[in-house]
Amino acid sequence: MSDTLRCVSPIDGRVLVERGLASAAEAANALETARRAQARWRDMRLSERIAIIRAFVDSMVARKDRLGEDLTRQMGRPLRYTPNEIGGGMAERARMMAELAPEALADVAAARKAGFTRFIRKDPLGVVFVVAPWNYPYLTAVNAIVPALLAGNAVILKHSHQTPLVAEAFRDGFAAAGLPPGIFQILHLSHADTERMIASDGVDFVAFTGSVEGGHAVTRAAKDRFIGLGLELGGKDPAYVRGDCNLDHAVENLVDGAFFNSGQSCCGIERIYVHASVYDRFVDGFVALTRQYVLGDPLKKETTLGPMVRAAAADFVRGQIADAVKAGARSLVDPKGFAADAPGTPYLAPHVLVDVDHRMRVMTEESFGPVIGIMKVASDDEAIRLMNDSAYGLTAAIWTEDPEAAIRIGDRVATGTWFMNRCDYLDPELAWTGVKDSGRGCTLSRLGFDYLTRPKSFHLRTTTK
Repeated sequence: MSDTLRCVSPIDGRVLVERGLASAAEAANALETARRAQARWRDMRLSERIAIIRAFVDSMVARKDRLGEDLTRQMGRPLRYTPNEIGGGMAERARMMAELAPEALADVAAARKAGFTRFIRKDPLGVVFVVAPWNYPYLTAVNAIVPALLAGNAVILKHSHQTPLVAEAFRDGFAAAGLPPGIFQILHLSHADTERMIASDGVDFVAFTGSVEGGHAVTRAAKDRFIGLGLELGGKDPAYVRGDCNLDHAVENLVDGAFFNSGQSCCGIERIYVHASVYDRFVDGFVALTRQYVLGDPLKKETTLGPMVRAAAADFVRGQIADAVKAGARSLVDPKGFAADAPGTPYLAPHVLVDVDHRMRVMTEESFGPVIGIMKVASDDEAIRLMNDSAYGLTAAIWTEDPEAAIRIGDRVATGTWFMNRCDYLDPELAWTGVKDSGRGCTLSRLGFDYLTRPKSFHLRTTTK
């Protein structure tokens, strides 16, 4: 097994970054360093921890253009978008968690009882091990890192081998913010060493974002330990376009929700159900807007769709498309209209499939690429049945002008987040969670802090002599 990490850029297939993988001794030292540092960090006033987090955000935002270019080179998202992951979404989430922390981490008082003082204190867990993916490497990592630190934990980050420079950017940002040494560390690890880290006595909580298969591997690694696991896994997120929707808005939102980041989003839209009364107009508008994408070199300003992360991922999606077409689906966007599209490469044109059904893999199996299947439905009940016909349940969305109908339908859909007239977004004031194979646990919102702390009850009785 190689002891070197090599990040191959999907732009041109060249090795962009090489880093040595941490040895067993280095991993053990990192855990011991984190344990010692956390004992001091937890005693620091929350206001001081908040100030450091805010300084960290400022440091990252100041470097967003350079970090954005590094991100484009590592995973292929067009440069016109990548700086906003740092200066927009990541900054928004981190600042909101800092704002929520005083209330979320405050003692919980029990009802008054004569002769007693009773309250619940939220103690930090200790060392939080964050395992983060490449597709939104700042956004997914910050969901766990910032609240964990605010709660008084130490953090060790293992980032994807596709985005090692993101881990290093986090490290440099916290150092610039004045975070005490040892509180936040990064390790470049193999899969096997990641599992050994999870199984070790030094880790108190694991926050993992990745595939269902990866989630099972994390669960197996922790099977002999009584620690918490936060697992944000896959998705096959559906949308329902109701007959009473604002059609232009639905088309615009859903094209972006399906194809942004080349469809490589756990909460991106992967299947759409459209009421028969608006189906033809919706499909026509969707196809017309899809054809406006520019697939190509993500470092060029005109590019709006970059390569997928690697050729094998693109070929997987090509296989789903071919199987669907063989089974009777029709593809409405000719890839010949996208000069960069080439089989065997990461460059894949966006595909819109109709005449699809749930016998096809493209409608049931996570694609994680620029393909969407669109089905006609006759009623709300049919849409609900099809949305629930999935192993996943991360987000689901409806386009309608009737909020009461949206809530009524949403109550019947098995999902962690239910949207009306939007998609593919995390609101940091709301719980980010999933059901079924989309994982377990919760990040963001006030509730997210509860998974990174343990309740400790104080039951104080006053006596008189």
